[in-house]
Amino acid sequence: MDYADSDRARELADRANRLMEEVVLPIERERPGGMAVSSGTVAELREAAREYDIYAPQISEEYGGMGVDFRDALPVFEEAGRSQLGATAMRVDAPDEGNMHLLELVGDDLQKETYLEPLVEGEIASGFSMTEPLQGAGSDPKMIQTTAERDGDEWVIDGHKWWTSNGIEADVLIVLARTDQDAHPYNGCSLFLVPADADGVDVVRDVPHMGGGLRGSSHAEIRYENVRVPEEHLLGKLNQGFTHAQERLGPARLTHCMRFSGMAQRALEIAKAYTDEREGFGSTLSEKQSLRYEIADAETRLHVARTAIRDAADRIAAGEEARVPVSMCKVFTANATQEAIDLAVQCCGANGIGKDLPLADFYESVRQFRIVDGADEVHRRVIARDAFDDVNEAELEPLTRFGAPNTRGGRGH
Repeated sequence: MDYADSDRARELADRANRLMEEVVLPIERERPGGMAVSSGTVAELREAAREYDIYAPQISEEYGGMGVDFRDALPVFEEAGRSQLGATAMRVDAPDEGNMHLLELVGDDLQKETYLEPLVEGEIASGFSMTEPLQGAGSDPKMIQTTAERDGDEWVIDGHKWWTSNGIEADVLIVLARTDQDAHPYNGCSLFLVPADADGVDVVRDVPHMGGGLRGSSHAEIRYENVRVPEEHLLGKLNQGFTHAQERLGPARLTHCMRFSGMAQRALEIAKAYTDEREGFGSTLSEKQSLRYEIADAETRLHVARTAIRDAADRIAAGEEARVPVSMCKVFTANATQEAIDLAVQCCGANGIGKDLPLADFYESVRQFRIVDGADEVHRRVIARDAFDDVNEAELEPLTRFGAPNTRGGRGH
């Protein structure tokens, strides 16, 4: 399917496709089912991405990336999503990708030198520490309880976070905390760069969770107890933490959508190949009309998702916040990709739930997408609020209301 991508975007996507077909997918296929890759394999994949000139396209050249604008880089994320090793290879993997974007956007020169450049290079890892256990911040971020109080030229952070993606591996954590107790949380929170080995940072555990796949991913529970960081570890502007978080999350949600749409497309490719060979009840499964229609519907939903994602990305590139279009993309793509991967598993039967193929890993990973980066219900709330923001009462003028006879002239028949 062709989209309104620039020549530059198509060139990058083609390069990413060649990396996937010639390097990433062969490495994925040769590994025993369910086995995680080593750090050596990750290094090998990233070196290959550099050789194919498709490494960290979304980051400026001065920090080690390729300097490609967000809209042109977007199709690369879709190609990368076709394998759970693709995003890692091209350094477009969450959560580091979103954290790198945030650092480039609001970090100062020292913060970029200390954290952004090593992140792009893959020398360190990062975590975004925002979500809290019951009854802290979750789908309602206004419930945040973690605090940061100024003490001389330092900030003292106390709180309890969990579901910090990459938290076990992270060398640096981006922590959201309340810095003005009297202000509304949206206007009284800030972001801080906290070294993972700072005194008082207690990485309690990797929360047992669904998914992970070949690369593996942690979601850590972390306690912050009297953690002291210097003033220069404030990331961005004081009390603008939610604004900065939104600047990170908008584009990150779209890149997540593209990665998962690539995963769903690969799942359908596997399903089509399998059903075209598997015979049953007198013909191949691919000749069964009901199955063909289900595949057709899944392809249609993925096309709609890709088109909507590109529209939202164009709006962000034009300087819009695009909050409602992004929410629409997130909730629709999360459900469309889940349905497509579920269909692929069903098409492949026992081979769908086995791990010789990547479908079972895809299935475990995609379910979390309807929760991470905002649950479906949160995004529907945003969409519904906008939908009911400008109700046209004139549309109901023809109705008859109790006690108020309709005075409009009638016509006989």
